[in-house]
Amino acid sequence: MNGRKLTWSYSGFRSRNFRPGTTRRFRRRAVFKHGEVNVIQSKLNKRKLRFLQDIFTTLVDTQWRWTLLIFALSFILSWLGFAVIWWLICFTHGDLEASHLPPLQEENNWTPCVYNIFSFASCFLFSIETQHTIGYGFRTTTEECPEAIFMMCMQSIYGVMTQAFMVGIVFAKMTRPKHRSQTLLFSKNAVICQRDGELCLMFRVGDIRKSHIIGANIRANLIKCRTTKEGEFFQQFQTELAVSTDGCASDLFFIWPMIVVHKINEESPFYTMSASDMLQERFEIVVILEGTVESTGQSTQTRSSYLNTEILWGHRFESVVSYNKERQSYEVDYRRFNETVQVDTPLCSAKELQEICKYQDDLTSAVKEGPRFHLGHPTDQMDA
Repeated sequence: MNGRKLTWSYSGFRSRNFRPGTTRRFRRRAVFKHGEVNVIQSKLNKRKLRFLQDIFTTLVDTQWRWTLLIFALSFILSWLGFAVIWWLICFTHGDLEASHLPPLQEENNWTPCVYNIFSFASCFLFSIETQHTIGYGFRTTTEECPEAIFMMCMQSIYGVMTQAFMVGIVFAKMTRPKHRSQTLLFSKNAVICQRDGELCLMFRVGDIRKSHIIGANIRANLIKCRTTKEGEFFQQFQTELAVSTDGCASDLFFIWPMIVVHKINEESPFYTMSASDMLQERFEIVVILEGTVESTGQSTQTRSSYLNTEILWGHRFESVVSYNKERQSYEVDYRRFNETVQVDTPLCSAKELQEICKYQDDLTSAVKEGPRFHLGHPTDQMDA
């Protein structure tokens, strides 16, 4: 192709970390391969107060160990707090005096606020029974103390509210759509090759679950530095890439792994990039797959990204779908999900390739029409 050759070990890029398909030890990326966003927020005023105002979402987003610790502390501290109140009620009523303890109450004709209370340990056990409506039948309140009846009602209400709140948080954490994204796969590398005469950037997506994603939609954004005509510099400027699958748009009929294609044409930001330019440029392609989980009806989103060093020029994905005659169904071989094969691909940019193809078409047309003029075709003389 006009004597152009690509040498990967040119000056300044001799490290193996800069070759396609390899990773760099230190690299900037906005989204990690597993989908986590690499963004740290700092210098935010009243950060803790803002998070506490939305305590439900905070507990859902926090890690399991902290959520379980908060749950355990909320139970234990509430048991202890109400146990102290029960002990004060019994102490002020005189139930903890030696002559008013349970073995001597019948002899001294004494009616306590709560039966069978000996010490603070008894108050703690009664607090647990009241809050969780266990009701062993050994310790019960009496009609002697109205404050004891009121406190029993308050602790029962508090216990129901606390358990409902915590059950909701645990259910929300266990059914988060984020977990569904763990079974949605993106290929390790993206590839660039020709398809129907056009250079195309492609990557593969797959779903390993039998329950499908309804209304699946795929998007891709290019994150790259950009300077405007006025001199304004954007370090992370996002450009949406037009993507499609097969002959369809970005909406997927997601029943087996599919190859997502971005055609490198005049509207593509890669239109003027050759293979060597692709290697030297620093950019990141963030891919986002969204849809509705069929089994739960919740929306889910999974993400991944490709750096310029993770794009294989001149490669094509191997087929992973075949028909199994024994089972009479289509079979997906996920062992070949990330495998690619090398194919002949021009190393020039899509713009240069289009100019070369146009030049060849013009040359072919001129050759076909050439003898008509040079050989003195009869029609030429008639036209003259």
